[in-house]
Amino acid sequence: MKSSLLTSLRIGLPLLLATGSAGLLALSGSDPAAAPASWDGYTFHDSHFHLTNYVQKGIGIRQLMDIMGKNAGRVALFGIPLQQTWSFQNSGNSAPGYYLESDAPLYYYSFSDAFIARTFLSLPEADRARFDPMITGFNPSDMYAADHIRRVLQTFPGVFTGIGEFSIHKEFVSSKIAGGAASLTDPAVDGIFDCAAETGLLTLIHCDVGTPFPKPTTPNVYLEQLKALFKRHPQTTVIWAHVGLGRVIQPLADHPGELAKILDDPAMAHVNFDISWDETAKYLVATEQSTAAYAALINRHADRFLFGSDSLSPAAEEKYMKCYRDYAPLWKALNDDTRHKVLKGNYERLFDAAKVKVRAWEAAHPISY
Repeated sequence: MKSSLLTSLRIGLPLLLATGSAGLLALSGSDPAAAPASWDGYTFHDSHFHLTNYVQKGIGIRQLMDIMGKNAGRVALFGIPLQQTWSFQNSGNSAPGYYLESDAPLYYYSFSDAFIARTFLSLPEADRARFDPMITGFNPSDMYAADHIRRVLQTFPGVFTGIGEFSIHKEFVSSKIAGGAASLTDPAVDGIFDCAAETGLLTLIHCDVGTPFPKPTTPNVYLEQLKALFKRHPQTTVIWAHVGLGRVIQPLADHPGELAKILDDPAMAHVNFDISWDETAKYLVATEQSTAAYAALINRHADRFLFGSDSLSPAAEEKYMKCYRDYAPLWKALNDDTRHKVLKGNYERLFDAAKVKVRAWEAAHPISY
């Protein structure tokens, strides 16, 4: 593996410097000649997919491609930035496979980025066109996080398109992280957003819209802090995952209305939303009224929403397609143009634009050994 990696770097860096944009496209696997002339034969692009789980295990990339079939054309590819500790004192010989299966802490697992990069590079060039790898292996409360992101780009030029999914406030997860949870007001997070603006990396952030089981009088502190973060970084293209919802993070009293305030604010024109995760779908299509309300919002702001599966290393097509199928009432309620944009068009526009910017940054900042 080490020899193969060094060979890739020896070939890749001179190619970046010597051949300009053509070399950048070739190295990234995004050569238009290698990509399909049209993605019309696929049902959707997946803006939110985890190849590995909370113990860094999962399916292989070729198995994933079999599962994708003609359903998913392109996939934003990332692992999980957190590793569940296997504490013998906590669970004995029973190895936890998920963060809810142990009281032991989670810790940031930086090797996830190298693993995703090597997985991507193992594919033939034509197959790479179907994936947009994302950087996740950083601690968002670490002031060195931005340095990690730049270092990953320089070590694996031509590979990554964005950062995320990374989490700030996440139900049942944040409280388990060794060293403490991140904060939306932490300057380290501002450094990450500044880095994304500098490099062109698309930024996929998970942040719950509120706390679990809130009382009617509980203020929406996370929402207000998140909007302030967005406004501080107008040059960073952002996707807010799950429209802020979760397993027990329920919609606000007027959730579509709160989202509309962001969508209608020119200071947050760079903010987009994904509707990934079947736990999100259960709220959006819970009733005819909720489906109609969210459909009206998405139809009105068709350029700002993306579909993602948020599937976690699925072993079969049925599991991978669950979120898409759960949204059947929503797909029916969207007009044709909006449905196309949510399922494919917005993905192509945002990820392709980011890829061009990132490749240009990499060409201008080659690593020095």
